[in-house]
Amino acid sequence: MSISQTIRDFITLAIQSGGWMEMDRLYLENRVIAMIGEDALTKVEVQAVAEPAIALVEQLLGQAQKNQVITGLQAEKERLEAQLMDLMTPPPSVVNAYFAQYYSKDPIQATDYFFNLSKETNYVKTRENARNSLFSVETEYGQLEMMIDFSKIENDQEAFIAKQTVTDAYPKCVFCMENEGYKGRANYPARSNQRIIRMNLDGESWGFQYAPNAHYTEQCIIASEEHRPLKTTKATFQRLLKIVEVLPHYFVGSDADLPIVGGSKTAHAYYQGGRHAFPLAAAEIERPFTLQDFPSITAGIVKWPMSVIRLQGKKQRDLVEAANKILTNWQTYSDEPLEIIAQATDGTQHHTITPIARRTGDHFELDLVLRDNNVSAEFPDGIFHLHPEVQHIKKGILDLNDVMGSAVLAPHLETELKEVEQYLLGQENTLADYHQKWADQLKTDNQITVENVTEIVQKAVGKIFVRGLEDAGVFKRDSEGQLGFLRFIHTL
Repeated sequence: MSISQTIRDFITLAIQSGGWMEMDRLYLENRVIAMIGEDALTKVEVQAVAEPAIALVEQLLGQAQKNQVITGLQAEKERLEAQLMDLMTPPPSVVNAYFAQYYSKDPIQATDYFFNLSKETNYVKTRENARNSLFSVETEYGQLEMMIDFSKIENDQEAFIAKQTVTDAYPKCVFCMENEGYKGRANYPARSNQRIIRMNLDGESWGFQYAPNAHYTEQCIIASEEHRPLKTTKATFQRLLKIVEVLPHYFVGSDADLPIVGGSKTAHAYYQGGRHAFPLAAAEIERPFTLQDFPSITAGIVKWPMSVIRLQGKKQRDLVEAANKILTNWQTYSDEPLEIIAQATDGTQHHTITPIARRTGDHFELDLVLRDNNVSAEFPDGIFHLHPEVQHIKKGILDLNDVMGSAVLAPHLETELKEVEQYLLGQENTLADYHQKWADQLKTDNQITVENVTEIVQKAVGKIFVRGLEDAGVFKRDSEGQLGFLRFIHTL
């Protein structure tokens, strides 16, 4: 296919996407010619297009590189790709109008439209996300999910170095609304084809978008228009329940708002959601209790490695008030024999909650995960955080998906776990030193064969992840910890 035919086909798809009309064809084709360094368009036919837009864009990027408009740097390719895909994406006002039109019929139709648009224009990086390695592991808490994340692997050393360079803060962060349509730069992602659905949450403007590098089904972000720190308050519970009222087929949750236990990005108030059934949602209440001030609410302790209280009810107001009572009690609650200390001597707060909301039929459901970010001489990374014994598999912050039983693991584990398997089979290997003790224990505990080695290693990875979640549980799963949990419940 000639480059002129590729351009014409690409613009045919752009017109079909709903943002342009046939009258705009010459204008759009000339835009693409300029963007890829061509001077003219030869005579070619307008025809039915079978190839997806991303395949045509790959051809356009190849031509741009031949014409020396871009180099081989991945960052440059991504910026030009986003600018080309911007022509495939209707303007924000049109996308919002379409979303509202679909929503008036069915919320699922609205999100289906927006998600499919985000995939077709490659804002959601479907190909990159498909590289992730997935497996599940059966545990005493249900079937937990493991993902080795390849979606954010840095492809260019030059771009990696550039990302370390301090630049003017525009946009202030990746969640700010001024990202919409932003070209990007070597140390900042391209957002030319980003679109944001405006949402009104209790009189405040928030923006709904999909995550480019997704870790679960239809992963979305709902971010405040104002760039302000993430903070868990009564208003948090109100907003989360409002979002699942508006989008009843989605869950939504918030990372914790304190260092160590908080998410990786707490400088901007945002929530995460999606159309995914996490293992935590399937976990059962193992110890119900009554909140006397809220008779309309069913409450209980969830069978989970972390310390989780579940609230269920039809009345949003009661759920908000009950959740806020639990939050305020937890923020001042200490149990020193269990090393649970609410505040430092200087008044620094150590306690917060990771909240998750969902709909179950005509009921609303809130899971409240109790968090404590205190440290000690023995555990300088956090008393209720991933302990050193598990950090060869899972290290760093426990994000929202981790808390809910879906682990995101570093990409280097893909090759490292293969080396563990080879070691277990007595084959030539380059086993990492930090896996040695673990691998020796696996060899002692199991009869290893070629047929079962992968399953044994994967089960062991899941067991370590569970251990990490148990490390983060403030009330341990032993009798002493569960009695401590009941002591806290009595304060409610």
